[in-house]
Amino acid sequence: MPWARGKSHSTIPHMLFLSEWARVLSWQEVSRRFKTHWNKVYEAVKYVVEWGLEQRDMTGITAIGVDETSVRKGHKHLTLVYQINEHCKRLIWVGEGRDVRTMVRFFHDFGVQRRKQIRYVCSDMWKPYLKVIKKRIPQAIHILDRFHIMQKINKSIDEVRAAEYRELKTHGQEPVLKHSRWCLLKRKENLTEKQEAKLKDLLRYNIKSVKAYLLKEGFQGLWEYVSPSWAGKFIDRWTKQVMYSKIEPMKKIAKMVRNHKPLILNWFRAKGAVSTGVVEGMNNRIKVTVKKSYGLRTFKVMQIALYHELGKLSVPDLTHRFF
Repeated sequence: MPWARGKSHSTIPHMLFLSEWARVLSWQEVSRRFKTHWNKVYEAVKYVVEWGLEQRDMTGITAIGVDETSVRKGHKHLTLVYQINEHCKRLIWVGEGRDVRTMVRFFHDFGVQRRKQIRYVCSDMWKPYLKVIKKRIPQAIHILDRFHIMQKINKSIDEVRAAEYRELKTHGQEPVLKHSRWCLLKRKENLTEKQEAKLKDLLRYNIKSVKAYLLKEGFQGLWEYVSPSWAGKFIDRWTKQVMYSKIEPMKKIAKMVRNHKPLILNWFRAKGAVSTGVVEGMNNRIKVTVKKSYGLRTFKVMQIALYHELGKLSVPDLTHRFF
């Protein structure tokens, strides 16, 4: 029958109905509202995803983004690969773990012919990713994700702030850094009025946290360059300035930037060709999906949920012709 599948207890229209609601509500809520078992919702989504994966077109992929996300306590991670072409942005692969073997599995599944067509790849500075990407698609321009670079700088600033706050508190000095975390980490345009006032007050002090903040704001000027060569000179000047600052967490960042300078400069070589911000936008949606899909316990179920939400998969046609 065109409206049923094998020995399944659910008809195809019913599975499509449940899977569509599973995009809007949590799977648990779908099962509650429509008086069905959670497993029925899962089976419906699984059917739609597997059908979509069989039908999807994987030609014309010339730009990919690689990222990882933590999905559970205990260092449980997923590796996510996105297509980030201008005309199509979607999740194309999900792998368990974030080591070398995970990335090797992706390229094996992706195929040799498709690999040869990749012109741009965007990732963070995770060493297993860098190693495998360099070996498997050497022809591609490898771009380090701007968001992850700034994320690491912010993490160092927070480390400096926390250590200095404890030091000031131990010596009984004025608690100028109290409630200052987001003042130092957020972009100026995102500060609230109260945070703006706090930052203005902080900038009057000659302390390490303020120096680290000013170094971060100085680094933001890098992204305004157009020429890779001039951007490279900016990086040289900035890293030299940081090394003279004697702020250890920031010095580690300077060494990281210096070591990855060629990959950072690829951002300027590929400017306009790909949108690296797409990767982080997708990763935020991943977190929402995992949070929404209550009941996910295994990698397979999580993989199905992520493809369903971000894979841009086609669904079976509900219109049937009888002959």
